[in-house]
Amino acid sequence: MMTTLRKRLCQSLAATLLCLGSGIQAAQFVEFDNYEIHYNAFNSSFVKPEIAQQNNLVRGKRRALVNVSVLQKQSDGTLKAVNALVSGSATNLIGQEQQMKFNKIDEGKAIYYIGSFGFTDAQVMRIGLDVQPDPNKPAYTINFEQKFYTD
Repeated sequence: MMTTLRKRLCQSLAATLLCLGSGIQAAQFVEFDNYEIHYNAFNSSFVKPEIAQQNNLVRGKRRALVNVSVLQKQSDGTLKAVNALVSGSATNLIGQEQQMKFNKIDEGKAIYYIGSFGFTDAQVMRIGLDVQPDPNKPAYTINFEQKFYTD
């Protein structure tokens, strides 16, 4: 069963995809070794104020959120949410970089890492993530571009 935050984040992602058109696929994840790293980025104003407040998220029409979750493949084929070290940055096309600080949201069976950054209307951002589920191994790197719009 999906948790309330996960439902809201999925709803936010769905709303974002409707606004941005078909240029982005709903299922954004990569596989490294025995991990699936799921990620998405969307306008923070899509998160309801009470959900943002409960999770210390800053909302704004020029603020985006990046959501990262790490699932480890178990021997029985199931996936289990695991902790990770997550860092990242958002860079515009002229090279102005914003470092993101990720907040961990642990709901027991679901673990999320949420970071944020600012943008201007119709701005393309290059997002770089370093995700390290195993502190004894190097981080996995994920890079993607996305255009953001104010609402």
